[in-house]
Amino acid sequence: MKIGVIGGGQLGRMMALAGTPLGMSFAFLDPAPDACAQALGEHIRADYSDQAHLRQLADEVDLVTFEFESVPAETVAFLSQFVPVYPSAEALRIARDRWFEKSMFKDLGIPTPAFADIQSQADLDAAVAAIGLPAVMKTRTLGYDGKGQKVLRAPADVVGAFAELGSVPCILEGFVPFTGEVSLVAVRARDGETRFYPLVHNRHDSGVLALSIASTDHPLQALAEDYVGRVLKQLDYVGVLAFEFFEVDGGLKANEIAPRVHNSGHWTIEGAECSQFENHLRAVAGLPLGSTAKVGESAMLNFLGEVPAVEKVVAIADCHLHHYGKAFKAGRKVGHATLRCQDMTTLKARIAEVEALIKA
Repeated sequence: MKIGVIGGGQLGRMMALAGTPLGMSFAFLDPAPDACAQALGEHIRADYSDQAHLRQLADEVDLVTFEFESVPAETVAFLSQFVPVYPSAEALRIARDRWFEKSMFKDLGIPTPAFADIQSQADLDAAVAAIGLPAVMKTRTLGYDGKGQKVLRAPADVVGAFAELGSVPCILEGFVPFTGEVSLVAVRARDGETRFYPLVHNRHDSGVLALSIASTDHPLQALAEDYVGRVLKQLDYVGVLAFEFFEVDGGLKANEIAPRVHNSGHWTIEGAECSQFENHLRAVAGLPLGSTAKVGESAMLNFLGEVPAVEKVVAIADCHLHHYGKAFKAGRKVGHATLRCQDMTTLKARIAEVEALIKA
């Protein structure tokens, strides 16, 4: 089976690494000349709206998926005329737009921060008056890793903020005084079978995920599964989806969903019976889903800007290095380490060792 992937970054690369043992081959459509997934398959270098090359991709593969939500929903809709595409264009349309996303959560009874649609500075002024400060203003689309957003703490921060974010459609969200950030990675098959990985505790630095630790018997696991299950059913979703939550007052408030394999699920490569990448491919290809059970205690740490010396990373016991083959650049995700240990005490000690390398 040949899988077409829209996007050729590290998520597509890790997808191909998981799919190759299943007898799958891959073609990646990405405009970047140095797309890091190209080492794992054919690279069709073209813009995501280039219909001639999209048609070429469709003609070459058995089905198409995508590795990030910046892909236009129109691209997926176009491809769907010629080849099966999972997740669907409608799922992508909603997940890539924060207003549609938050509105869906509200309709499904999933708690969210207060939010408002912002189409102008006047809209922003009115929303701040209604929601109050502090608040977070975000572009409705194309924001990730802390990009495309601004925290508004004082009235002076509101002045000119709409223009500062590019005078594009935005959403204002009330600030959430959370006690923790967690995410749930789930996978849903074509026939509706659904499986959930353990809730993951996340720590972000400057808006970018730095550390994820898979939980054991988290008290909010069932609630998170309920909320995620509602979304998966509503979207008739196929593939892996990640849902990020805030822990608030012993419950959960929705932050956002990602309609794809997710950074907070990288620990599953070594830390689960079947990784998020393999399960995504199983789901879209119509294969039986794999077990999402943990294997020991696991964590993931991102490498931003550069990967520490390989010999130093792999010298740490229980540590597995994933180098993306990307050029080093400040702030860029260029690799990660996953840790798998037998107990949480050892895991925390290993995390400290990796963090020392990152800070060195």
